[in-house]
Amino acid sequence: MTQVKKFWPILTGRHTYEKTLSTRGRGQGEIIKAPILAYLIETSQGRVLFDVGCDYQKISQPKQRELYYEHEGFPFGPPEMSEEERLPNRLQALGLKTEDVDVVFCSHLHFDHAGGLCEFCHAEVHVHTLEMQAAKESADEAYFASDFDLPLNWTLQTGEYDLAPEISAIETPGHTAGHMSMLVELPKGKPILLAGDAADLMENINDEIAPGLCWQDNDLMAVESIRKLKTISKQAQVQLWPNHDWAFFQKHNVFPGYFE
Repeated sequence: MTQVKKFWPILTGRHTYEKTLSTRGRGQGEIIKAPILAYLIETSQGRVLFDVGCDYQKISQPKQRELYYEHEGFPFGPPEMSEEERLPNRLQALGLKTEDVDVVFCSHLHFDHAGGLCEFCHAEVHVHTLEMQAAKESADEAYFASDFDLPLNWTLQTGEYDLAPEISAIETPGHTAGHMSMLVELPKGKPILLAGDAADLMENINDEIAPGLCWQDNDLMAVESIRKLKTISKQAQVQLWPNHDWAFFQKHNVFPGYFE
């Protein structure tokens, strides 16, 4: 029997932008709304948080918002994020504190996945070694050094591994150098394979379209990771979840309820 007990998809904000940022070479002129998500997994051995959303201060404080988002590198402006959507407040709605999270697993270190690390100074933080290297080198404008240049309890990884019984980290590079996805085996329903930004939309999965932003423009690597996820999904009969698909999220938004 799996040691996973509960699984929560958690909306931490939303971003509006041209679809080409999610589907490489497709969607010019089409504006979409994308959820910014975190996923909380409760196990018999502790709690794991997959991604942590944005840094609220960089969005809510005018000077920081101007510095990080209001320039030509972000033509669609900052994400939207309310006080209620900060992860400490989302956890409080579940009767939890940030200290109740044992492990934070960052799929990658872009601003909308690692910005909230400042809220989790007590947790063990997992990220791929190649991802940390690319982030420190500012491989693209979606890395904010202040998000991850923090005295955290870092655990750098170099391959695929199990974070806990029935929670597995899957290497899916392409969108970024060290992007990781996660397979979660539920106690009742089908296992869930969280693609992270290896696949923003169901369209990325169905049509094997690379995300708009690819590390060193290596869209072939990104497509290979999508195919890898699809193979795992088919062979293990798991649900493959895209990460920024608003319609998909709306069908799976049960907060404060959970999957089991």
